[in-house]
Amino acid sequence: MLAAGGRVLAEAIYATRSIPPADQAALDGFAVAANATIGASSYNPLLLPLRAISAGDAMPPGTDSVIPLGLGQQTHSGVECVEALAPGENVETQGCVAAPGALLASAGTLMLPARIGMLIGAGLVNVAVVRRPLVRIVVTPGSAAIDSNGPMCRALVHRDGGVTSDILAAGRSRSAVRSAIETEKADIVLVIGGTGPGADDHAAAALAEAGDLAIHGIALRPGETTGLGHTHGNVPAILLPGSPAACFLAYEMLAGRAVRRLGGRDPGLPYRCRTMRTGRKIVSAIGMTEICPVRCATPDLAEPLPSFGETGLMAAAAADGFVIVPEGSEGYPQGAPVTVYLYEGSHIGG
Repeated sequence: MLAAGGRVLAEAIYATRSIPPADQAALDGFAVAANATIGASSYNPLLLPLRAISAGDAMPPGTDSVIPLGLGQQTHSGVECVEALAPGENVETQGCVAAPGALLASAGTLMLPARIGMLIGAGLVNVAVVRRPLVRIVVTPGSAAIDSNGPMCRALVHRDGGVTSDILAAGRSRSAVRSAIETEKADIVLVIGGTGPGADDHAAAALAEAGDLAIHGIALRPGETTGLGHTHGNVPAILLPGSPAACFLAYEMLAGRAVRRLGGRDPGLPYRCRTMRTGRKIVSAIGMTEICPVRCATPDLAEPLPSFGETGLMAAAAADGFVIVPEGSEGYPQGAPVTVYLYEGSHIGG
C-alpha cells in the first residue's frame, strides 16, 4: 500500500464491510453504560466498574459510551464518574465511516497520505494503480555551458507523476538527434532545444525522420518553436524550445498535460487559480496566446511584471503566478477580472 503513495487509482474501491466493523472507542478512557452515569457530578461522583479502553478498541458488551481520561478518576475498586454521559458519547458507531458497498475512492483518485491511511483502516493491503509514465528527455547541444533545461524538465515530470531515466545528451547532427529520439523504450519523449530555424537546429527534421512531425510552430509566447509528433513506434514526442523560459512554459502548456494524462491524472494545469483584477493594463499581441507573469500585492489585485521574453525564468521566480491571455485578445485593461494561476508557495498579501 505504501508504494501506492503519489500514484493514481486505476479502479474504484468499495467497502467490503462496515467501517468500523463494530462500535469502538473514539478516545482513550473508560467504557461505561450511559444510563449508569445519570446524576453524576463533581459533588456526587459515581463509582462504576473499571473498564479501561484505548481509542480504536471495540466497546465491551453492556457499554455504550466512554469517559475521557481527564473526567474519570481510577481507584482500586473502579472509576469515579463526575459527569453524566449520553449514549454513544465518545464512541464511533459501527458503519459510521462507511457501510458495506460504499464507495471509498473513485478511479483516478490521487493517493495522498490520508487516503492511504483510510484504505488501510478499511482492511485493504493492496490497490491497483496506474503505471507511472516513463519519460525520456533528450537535450540537444546549445550555447549554454550548463544544461538547466534537462533538470528542470525532470523535476516537472516527477511533479506530474512520471519517471525519467538519465537525461540523454544528443550530438550536433540530425542523425545523432534522430538516434537519441529512437533510443530505448519510453511512453513519451521530450526533445529540448534545436527547435528553431537555425542551421544547427535539427530537432524538427530528426523527429520527421524518426516518425512523424505533426506540428512545428504554435501560437504560444514564449514557446513559438514548440513541435509535436510521434516516433515510428507511435510514442508521443514533444519538441521543447531551448530558451529556458520557453522550455518551461511549453512544458506546462503541452508536455505536462500529456504526462499527467498518461499517468491517469487530471491533465489540467496543476495550479490553484483565483479570479483577481489587474492593477495595470496587460498588453498582448493578438493572434498569440501569451503567458504573463504577475505579482499579487493583495488577495484581489494582480500586478503584471516584465515578460518572460524580457527577464527569462526570473519572471517566474519573481512572480506569484501568471495570467494566460488567449490568442484572440489584445490584453486586459486596468481593473479587468482575470484568472490567475498561482505558483505553489506563492505569497499573497492581505
